[in-house]
Amino acid sequence: MTPLATIIIAIAVIVVLAAVVLVTSARRSDVRGAGALSRETVKRDKSIKAESGAGPTGAAYESTEVATRSTELAKATEVAPVAWEAPDQDAVDVSRRQFFNRAAITLMTTSIATFGVACIAFLWPRAGGGFGSKVTVGRLEDLLVQIRSDKGFVYKPEARTWLTAYPADALPKARKAYAKQGPVLAGMEAGIVALYQKCPHLGCRVPECKSSQWFECPCHGSQYNRIGEKKAGPAPRGMDRFGVTIANGNVVVDTGTVFNGPAIGTNTSGQEAEGPHCISGGGAKH
Repeated sequence: MTPLATIIIAIAVIVVLAAVVLVTSARRSDVRGAGALSRETVKRDKSIKAESGAGPTGAAYESTEVATRSTELAKATEVAPVAWEAPDQDAVDVSRRQFFNRAAITLMTTSIATFGVACIAFLWPRAGGGFGSKVTVGRLEDLLVQIRSDKGFVYKPEARTWLTAYPADALPKARKAYAKQGPVLAGMEAGIVALYQKCPHLGCRVPECKSSQWFECPCHGSQYNRIGEKKAGPAPRGMDRFGVTIANGNVVVDTGTVFNGPAIGTNTSGQEAEGPHCISGGGAKH
């Protein structure tokens, strides 16, 4: 599921919850059955009618009133003015029930809105620096020198990335194997590979092995050559990788997009183990 789909689902759930809270809080529970007569009232009316006997029908009563109606104007009775009295504040101001209803609605709406904003902020990809965005890891010339001085491997924690050099003589094979991964191939053509630190098998962090010059996962024994192509173990593919661009001589690793590692059997560099393996013994783990 994409982050955008997750955000849309979260917004829909928040809107539904807010609607339920508003309807539940606004409904008055003390007017149940308003406008309907109780059984006792209906029974009492029937008994009164039965005791009073048969009276005039509505039409006869109306005809009698019309016949006795006078057209003479009656003088209105003079009424003395009534002194003004201040209204009861309880009748004018908000009642306790209204206050609590409005307070409950306001607090619940604010809480749900705050929770929704927090969820969206958590799910929304970060536009700034750090993992999940484009990370500048250094100048290309300096990184290549550092890779050679560190015996083939450089780790950049801010990008969760292993950087290794890509051999120029392997580029013809790389252009075929990585043709559909343009940003990855661009980094290879610049002489560098950015490998995601997680093992494609179960997500363990894969360390380098200085003696074999491979990556060797200590969790379940998956092994990859120096450019992350699978050599052994239960992993379903080679190490995943990031796209690389060169901007003004600086290497920029796009950690917002993870490209799947190459299929099993891919070996563009032809590199074999250059010494004892760290997982099987004989080499020092790093």
